[in-house]
Amino acid sequence: MKKIPLQIMALVHNEAQPSSYLVILKEEDGERRLPVVIGSFEAHAIAAAAEGAKGARPLTHDLFANTLRTFSIQMEEVIISELRNSVFYAVLVCSVPEGGIFELDSRTSDALALAIRFGCPIFTYSPIMEEAGIFWEAPQEKTSPSQQRNSLSGYTEDELSLMLEEALEDEDYERAAAIRDELKQRTSN
Repeated sequence: MKKIPLQIMALVHNEAQPSSYLVILKEEDGERRLPVVIGSFEAHAIAAAAEGAKGARPLTHDLFANTLRTFSIQMEEVIISELRNSVFYAVLVCSVPEGGIFELDSRTSDALALAIRFGCPIFTYSPIMEEAGIFWEAPQEKTSPSQQRNSLSGYTEDELSLMLEEALEDEDYERAAAIRDELKQRTSN
């Protein structure tokens, strides 16, 4: 099964569930995002680690990370390994100095909080990304009317007339005005 590398892109408040947050994981070599619902405690643990904040006393995730380090256990990677009934499951892939590798089951939110503390990579499998990944379209920048007119200069009058009809149907009046102005400019020349 192909592993897909992920990066933590954002941590946002989940307005659908007021006491929870969303961790948005970004596919490193693609446009898909994997949104994972987490609790407020885990959100705080992820945010604190991402910001490098040190509290007076260690958080639970810090305690666990310190324990692993004390016994020379290195966390190699986190894998979001399953999706069952809309719940993500994860494993921590760890190594010991003698060369042994072992896995620990984990809640995904805890695994992400630990991945930040160890600086280790995060992965998921392609079937999980195919099922739960969403495509992210970056917001398009608004163009000024003069930029719109300049971008319209390469179209024929027939093409512009069709584009004008579509813009009016879509109620995109700024675009329609720019197309209208381009048509007027051509007829006045």
